[in-house]
Amino acid sequence: MEENQDIKYMKQALAEARRAAEKDEVPIGAVIVCQGSIIARAHNLTETLNDVTAHAEMQAITSAANYLGGKYLSDCTLYVTIEPCVMCAGALGWAQIKKIVYGASDEKRGYSKFAPDALHPKTEVVSGVLAEECATLMQNFFKRKR
Repeated sequence: MEENQDIKYMKQALAEARRAAEKDEVPIGAVIVCQGSIIARAHNLTETLNDVTAHAEMQAITSAANYLGGKYLSDCTLYVTIEPCVMCAGALGWAQIKKIVYGASDEKRGYSKFAPDALHPKTEVVSGVLAEECATLMQNFFKRKR
């Protein structure tokens, strides 16, 4: 049951990643779910906003906090297509997110390589959900760029 939910919401994150690609942004998408409802949808906006901090996760955290009227996301799950970077992991740690589900690992920039303790100690992490689809979207984007 929970695995099906993870796939369902990761598909929504992938839709956000495709929206990013359409804007010529690095195709990473995120959704935040709270009590069975999507409360935030986001994708990378670093090029659009000319802001290196405008990652999908950062946009989603801000949107979810605004929706909830508070800075803590301790009852929420983040679904993101690529493993969060150190910056995003730090922000997710401060937000005390309950669970993170990501698709593909990021060997070059992923938090687990550089800052595995950045998340809140109670945060549950699930990796590899629709990993191949998430990775392929990124690979195809960068192939087009080169």
